[in-house]
Amino acid sequence: MPGSLLNPADTPDRQIEKLVKINAALMRRVEQATDASGAAYAQFERAALLEEEVRNRTRDLERALDLLNDSNARLAEANRATEEARSNLANAIETVQEGFALFDPDERLVMCNSRFGLHMPDIRDRFRPGITFRQYVDLVSGSRYLSLPENKTPRDWAAQRMRRHTDDHVIFNVRMVGSRWVQVSEHRTPDGGTVILQTDVSDIMRLERQERDRMLDDQARLIRATLEHLDQGVCIFDNQGRLAGWNQRVGEMLSIPARRFSMGVRFFSLFEGFTRNASYSNGITEDTIRAWITATDGRPPIGFEIRQGENKTLSVHAQEMPDRGFVISFSDVSAERAAVRAIRQANELLEARVAERTLELADALSEAERANASKSRFVAAASHDLLQPLSAAKLYMASIEPGQDPTQIHQIADKARRSLDSVETILEALLDISTLDSGKAEVHRAPVPLGVILAQLAEELGPTARAKGLELRVIPSGAVVLSDATYLRRIAQNLIVNAIRYTRKGKIVVGVRRRGKSVRLEVWDTGPGIAAEQRDIIFREFQRLDAAASAAEGMGLGLAIVERACALLGHPLDLVSTVGRGSGFLVELSVAPTPDFTSFRRTSGPALAPSGLNGLIVLLVENDAELRNALTIAMEAWDVCVLPSASIAEALALIDDEGIQPDAVIADLQLDRGEMGTVLLNMIRTRLGPVPSCIITASRSPAVIDICVQQGWELFHKPIAAEALRGFLSGATASTS
Repeated sequence: MPGSLLNPADTPDRQIEKLVKINAALMRRVEQATDASGAAYAQFERAALLEEEVRNRTRDLERALDLLNDSNARLAEANRATEEARSNLANAIETVQEGFALFDPDERLVMCNSRFGLHMPDIRDRFRPGITFRQYVDLVSGSRYLSLPENKTPRDWAAQRMRRHTDDHVIFNVRMVGSRWVQVSEHRTPDGGTVILQTDVSDIMRLERQERDRMLDDQARLIRATLEHLDQGVCIFDNQGRLAGWNQRVGEMLSIPARRFSMGVRFFSLFEGFTRNASYSNGITEDTIRAWITATDGRPPIGFEIRQGENKTLSVHAQEMPDRGFVISFSDVSAERAAVRAIRQANELLEARVAERTLELADALSEAERANASKSRFVAAASHDLLQPLSAAKLYMASIEPGQDPTQIHQIADKARRSLDSVETILEALLDISTLDSGKAEVHRAPVPLGVILAQLAEELGPTARAKGLELRVIPSGAVVLSDATYLRRIAQNLIVNAIRYTRKGKIVVGVRRRGKSVRLEVWDTGPGIAAEQRDIIFREFQRLDAAASAAEGMGLGLAIVERACALLGHPLDLVSTVGRGSGFLVELSVAPTPDFTSFRRTSGPALAPSGLNGLIVLLVENDAELRNALTIAMEAWDVCVLPSASIAEALALIDDEGIQPDAVIADLQLDRGEMGTVLLNMIRTRLGPVPSCIITASRSPAVIDICVQQGWELFHKPIAAEALRGFLSGATASTS
């Protein structure tokens, strides 16, 4: 059969060539055949059939060739479209702002844009199609532009990176040298490939760090405020054992003076002597604490109790922080321990149920006492010292009856005045304590002539000392120091008053001793002296060594004010004392260049006794009706003609409309509707020329003092001392005569 003569594997041209040859051979055989049996004809017919089939096969092959050529053309078009799409894709990923790379399911790099690996110029040229994902990770881990975390090797980083590669979606930040950050995003494609995006987030990280730093500052302020509101005493030390933070409660609880707390002081220096007479619980010793503080191989939390004397017990808890620093907290559990001891004794006499109820009540009482201890102590002491002189004044005034002898009435009124003076002194001291403890005290440092202040105090306090039979000796000094005049005068006054109060016989010596570039204000007395264990107690508010003393003899606030004011001004305060021989309080002051003090004026304290005030016209401007009425009555008792007014408009109307020119002006600093007495005094000076003037105010602001000194006005702080006011009016009388 013809099918058996052709090889289907041959090309169509080869098959046609074979068929042509077969056809020619068959034709030759037909022509040569001469047998009479008709075989030649049969062969001819067969040849004709073969020729027809050859033509059919030739047509089939031609159609097959046409189909093949059309397929080749379509394949070429598809290849061209594919190449164009690949080119478009490459152009598209090149326009992406991030670094882009595509790995196929076999984890070989297919393509990447020019920004891929831009932050690692030492290896970016090696990111070529065909490299494996593992090779890519090894290249990155070995780049010198990769900033590895501390204690992490390139091998560790690569291993961690490959572990993260097993996740379907990965996003993380990588730190580069030069404070650069790159965010790496890794995602899986539907066919199992991997797409990696690299984004520069340096600016975002910088903003986040700035925001984090701001938040840390806010947190630091919040932590400081929280520490101050804790009932526990807290000390924070850095990894060198230096003090880094504390609250005021720890000083009160441990009886350590505030002046010993300062940034950077060592742990053992701060607590030196504190544990000398203390006993420890839980087998803790001072050597145990020292070993824990100095340990270098990690410190587990430690807790124990310290007992001082019979009644004071502190619960101590120390814990290391992540930066190797440590925190120590102190809780006063004296009441709890005392209650436990009492209950232990009660258990020997009472049944278990009664003991349990007693323990619950004792714990509740201890909690309430601890929560209100600080507030109750201060309020109770202040209320007690205020109520005594107020009660005395009230009783004195109630004892005045119609028809009594004027001399007796005068004596009673004088006693009531002294009682109210005690109230005024207590209020001023409480105001000072409140201002100093609030942290809002304003300080105005300037050159201050120390000798002028001491001379004024000698003049004011000399009569008090002589009344007790004491000699007050103030050594003249020309020292000029850098300080706040108001607070420095308060410090010196409180020290001298304290010396006079506790010295029964002998003398008080006040002087200034030079010490290189500084001077030391020294106040010495021949009083009873102060025992070593009492030297910290005397600086606490409402603490008096003479417990039987009355409020008129001191409230125990003077030295508390001295210590706080010295701390505020940065003046070191020291105490030297011998029991039975006397004490010395020493305040170190920095020397200032000597300026011209011709304008230095007294801003507080009583004045010299005045002469007569007959006929003096005084313009009084005070918005408070009660105080205005009281001042008017007081001055009219001195034969002064008072023109009272409540506002600037009323005062100017008296001057302009009535044509009255006052001999002196007394104006409150703050009037109604925001008006200021200083504005009125300037307006009067413009209209009438210089007129003796003074400002009255409750403000102790250095700015107010400066304005009065600059303008030449007197300044009186509320509550106003009658002697000081009369002294001002006496001076006004002298200037008009």
